[in-house]
Amino acid sequence: MHRHLQPVTAIVIVMLLLWFASCKTMGRKRANRLYNEVKTEHTTFDVAIVPGYPYNGHRWDTVMKCRVLWAYILYKNGVVRNFIFSGGAVYSPYVEGLVMAEYARAIGIPAENIFVDSLAEHSTENVYFAYTQARNKGFKSIALVTDPFQSRMLNAFTRRRFQTPIRHLPFVLDSIRRYNAVNPVVNMQPAYRPHAVPINEREGLWKRFRGTMGANIPFESKKVAPL
Repeated sequence: MHRHLQPVTAIVIVMLLLWFASCKTMGRKRANRLYNEVKTEHTTFDVAIVPGYPYNGHRWDTVMKCRVLWAYILYKNGVVRNFIFSGGAVYSPYVEGLVMAEYARAIGIPAENIFVDSLAEHSTENVYFAYTQARNKGFKSIALVTDPFQSRMLNAFTRRRFQTPIRHLPFVLDSIRRYNAVNPVVNMQPAYRPHAVPINEREGLWKRFRGTMGANIPFESKKVAPL
């Protein structure tokens, strides 16, 4: 039976690799297109949501680094004025939103333009809790600043569930590469929660999946109120 399964397995693996490669290429093209649209329209935003990413206590992961650097580039270029870094202590004892906020300050985004949401444990919650905070602070225009893959995954959610449009601005790799050597030394003790329990120890796979799909969000209506 193994002999018959091996060619099929190989074909599936090749197809998956081709699919991921295609998604990566399309993601880069989409990121460039969305950013070019914003520049052509001269559109700016009061605030951007930047979803968190796990921190291991030693150095920022490549994904986190790209999200924070992209936020800095958008601030420097006058596209986004404020940022809400969103994420609790989900997979490590470090509050993701606070970690990203510390890095953002270290690389040049002023402290008065940085806000933190520490409630979110899933990507949909990143958007919901940060959007709610943005509304409470009186911001009127909003963007989602993240990697191309997460942006694609959240596209339908942001379109269906919020009355104020959330413009997607996934990072453009060519713009980030010039900052590749940036690695500030930052004290992360304020973001450390010694008694935090990783979510994969608190919840089973199915519950985490449901959380990712927004099951834990306290929606009061089909669409969250406008900013």
